[in-house]
Amino acid sequence: MATFGSVPLSVLDLAPVVQGSAPARALSQTLDLARHVDALGYRRYWVAEHHSMPGIASSAPAVLIGAVAAATSGMRVGSGGVMLPNHVPLVVAEQFGTLEALHPGRIDLGIGRAPGTDSVTARALRRSAEGLSAEEFPQQLAELRAFFSGVWPDGHPYGRITATPGAGLAPPIWLLGSSGYSAQAAAALGLPFSFAHHFSSANTEPAVQLYRSSFQPSETLEKPYAMVAVSVVLADDDEHAAWLAKPGQLSMLRVRSGSPGPLPTPEQAAAYEFSDADLAAMEPFLGGQVVGGPDTVRRELSSLLDRTGADELMVVTTVSPHADRVRSYEKLAVLAP
Repeated sequence: MATFGSVPLSVLDLAPVVQGSAPARALSQTLDLARHVDALGYRRYWVAEHHSMPGIASSAPAVLIGAVAAATSGMRVGSGGVMLPNHVPLVVAEQFGTLEALHPGRIDLGIGRAPGTDSVTARALRRSAEGLSAEEFPQQLAELRAFFSGVWPDGHPYGRITATPGAGLAPPIWLLGSSGYSAQAAAALGLPFSFAHHFSSANTEPAVQLYRSSFQPSETLEKPYAMVAVSVVLADDDEHAAWLAKPGQLSMLRVRSGSPGPLPTPEQAAAYEFSDADLAAMEPFLGGQVVGGPDTVRRELSSLLDRTGADELMVVTTVSPHADRVRSYEKLAVLAP
């Protein structure tokens, strides 16, 4: 198994679409990366849900999870995550019940409460504003879990519905978060928790601490289990790693400014000079990045583990060319603290 010390390593993939390429190429590279990290012993491979973003091809997690699971054999495959406000819970239960039936014991269902897109696109996904507010998330999650378990409150109007596949085929459910809300929800429900350090670094330590201190044991989990998602670019030296990381930084800046686009090439990104305002806007993202050669990455990941006590690290590496993305994961798999 790929580990950093005693901590398992996993992968988060956004299926990046590089400038001048196409989504089909990005999805082909996702399958290629999945095969590589499966052979390297990474524990799990999750794909993220985003919409209306020209640089991200992972808009349909359930479909992509099926393809990745079919292309691999050892690691768990799941969502990082399914944005529950975008979907009716019955459909999610049927999709992931199907995946669990096809790949028993290998599927994870990571759930988020944000739409993963802008408000107009979120409305297009749901065809109304209903279900999009954070206040409705607990009810949506309760319905999803009930479709899997088949257990409903007396008199519930959905109690006569059987999710097929779905009922009795629940994959492990994780709650994802970038603040304290999901940390508290995961703790109260006794579920594993994954925190998005890669774009919300200032909130990581308080959220993980809140999750651990508030955790209530459940039939699912006897003690808290916290995974931290971190952006890592590992190359032969710090200079080359910084060159590879800059396209992802520029891409994030464009997302935050409301102008998302394909992932720039390293050459295109190298021609862009970040202003002080740019750097300030990207601060939460840059704080969640670990970029460098082996010594730098070793030091910064060790510090992150010391600060958070994470039980697992989920690594997102968004770089181009694809060979350098694969190489970064290869180097990390054998990097000792």
